[in-house]
Amino acid sequence: MPLLSFPDSSGNLVSIPAAPTTCLAAYHGAAPSSSNAMQHSRVQLRKAQVADLESFFQFQLDEEGLYLAAFTPKVPSDRAAYFEKYTRHLNDPSINTQAILVDGCLVGSIAKFEIAGDAEITYWLDRSHWGQGVATAALTAFLALEKARPIFGRVAFDNVGSQRVLEKCGFVKIGTNKGFANARQAEIEESIYQLR
Repeated sequence: MPLLSFPDSSGNLVSIPAAPTTCLAAYHGAAPSSSNAMQHSRVQLRKAQVADLESFFQFQLDEEGLYLAAFTPKVPSDRAAYFEKYTRHLNDPSINTQAILVDGCLVGSIAKFEIAGDAEITYWLDRSHWGQGVATAALTAFLALEKARPIFGRVAFDNVGSQRVLEKCGFVKIGTNKGFANARQAEIEESIYQLR
């Protein structure tokens, strides 16, 4: 298996096995399904691994995805910072990070983390799988695994796709907030959703 190397915060070179990407290439540019409803049996979750981080990193570099996510790191292309942060997250028992698979191929991630004692949800899906019901199926499966309630989701005001995903999974909009969105270099409104 090929190795992926990156410097940690101390400048030491860290090497990890790279996730296989052969099945990912088969999905790039795939046409959305005609029904827009992904069968749950095609979408599976598994515990995320360090070897998944290169794929996760590549997914989050998508410009349209960054714009819609809005509240992103200042420098999403900083590989070393990304790997350091998410390697730490994978080892944190309070963070439940799952890999999203479609037909066995890695297509995204979904996680529960905590801010000030509140459980929050986050997910990222490779753009080639948008609009096919994958995010809804993954969140449905994740909520069956992750029992923390209430759980919150925060979405940029204009990210209609993610708002629909949350609503389909039983989340209810409970308010709004404003914050600085690095991906847009502006203060924008975010919608706050909750599942009890």
